[in-house]
Amino acid sequence: MISITFCLCSVFLASGVLGAPAPTVSPVSSVVLSSDSGATPTSSAVDATATVPFIDLDPNLPVWPVGDEANDQWQPERGTLGAPLLGPTNNEIAQQNPDFFAPPSTDSGSMPNAKWPFSMSHNRLQTGGWARQENIGVMPIATQMASVNMRLEAGAIRELHWHKTAEWAYVLKGSTQVTAVDPQGRNFISTVQAGDLWYFPPGIPHSLQATADDPEGSEFILVFDDGNFSEDSTFLLTDWLAHVPAEVISRNFQEPITSFAHIPAQELYIFPSAPPPDDALAPTSPQGSVPDPFSFALSKVNATQLAGGTVKVVDSSTFKVSKTIAMAEVTVEPGAIRSWHPTQDEWSFFIEGEARVTIFASQGTARTFNYQPGDIGYVPATMGHYVENVGNTTVRFLEIFRSDRFEDISLNQWLALTPPDLVKAHLGLSDETISHLQKTKPTVMNGAGA
Repeated sequence: MISITFCLCSVFLASGVLGAPAPTVSPVSSVVLSSDSGATPTSSAVDATATVPFIDLDPNLPVWPVGDEANDQWQPERGTLGAPLLGPTNNEIAQQNPDFFAPPSTDSGSMPNAKWPFSMSHNRLQTGGWARQENIGVMPIATQMASVNMRLEAGAIRELHWHKTAEWAYVLKGSTQVTAVDPQGRNFISTVQAGDLWYFPPGIPHSLQATADDPEGSEFILVFDDGNFSEDSTFLLTDWLAHVPAEVISRNFQEPITSFAHIPAQELYIFPSAPPPDDALAPTSPQGSVPDPFSFALSKVNATQLAGGTVKVVDSSTFKVSKTIAMAEVTVEPGAIRSWHPTQDEWSFFIEGEARVTIFASQGTARTFNYQPGDIGYVPATMGHYVENVGNTTVRFLEIFRSDRFEDISLNQWLALTPPDLVKAHLGLSDETISHLQKTKPTVMNGAGA
């Protein structure tokens, strides 16, 4: 139930102070050999890294600038490795994914794809809007969470419905009026603005309707706490009643059967309607209204300013009903980096900027991915990773965890609070570099060290 963040210290990243040049080293031997062939071998116990080579300090930057549309020479080459293309290629995809096309030398092994552009999702078009989804059907690595990107024209309704899973949402543009009723008969209504959230626990019936605050309506991201979720398996009011005998409906509501002649014969899903009034109120319930609101005004929360960006964190400690989703809205300035090591699976959505992520999966396995606005990222539990801004504008993205609390442990802070001799034995850092490690948790580091 904890997400662990490894924040790389800029000094640590930039420093070439990994120790003085080593003597000639056998990469598999535990003995250091003198240049004098007649000398007696000496123990390497003082230098724990003498059993293996040191890392290569090649920066391993993307081989071409992500988003550089003027460059049309995309080739799968890095230094002396690779060779020019001879056959056809999709230049637009190559341009967006330099670290797929010509990966850094630090990549190794194989892992499932951890990137899915919403632009590749099949879109369900309706009168009044559309919806497209991502789940394990298109992104098998994303086993714990699925998502939907939905658009509603002003006044359009995502009909009354409910799910077997919880539904969490972030509004991208416009505003959306949401309504719900809980099992105790307490009701709820709220207008959720751009940058704000809503959350409905499993089984809570609710509706979504775009207001006319923005003449174009609204668009939002929905996240569900099950990678198997499908938007097509939602329980819909019209679909339900269309499959119940009319005499049963009549007896249930104690009204003449003719009263129900206009129930649609099939689901509406998304349909046009008049925009709700600004002062819309829920009917008065004898049971009252829900004690904890299903919406949260994230847009009104002051972001925590960091050396290389900002962060806003929301979990059940502040948004009480959000028992299965914790989140952060993060910005990373050009050249800055956000990195961590979660114990919960992490789903991410990139809203602005150009980002680069390397995922470490243990056993020498690592893979680097590039992300643009509208892309989804996913990192399975315990896999270390970072988010680097490789563009010229701010990266803004959402970190989503299937957890009730957002917690992390910084790599920088971890090393700073570990006995220095242990850190030195592992990494060969100088005393000066160790002294620069931060005992207070950093979250987003600027690019000064690079």
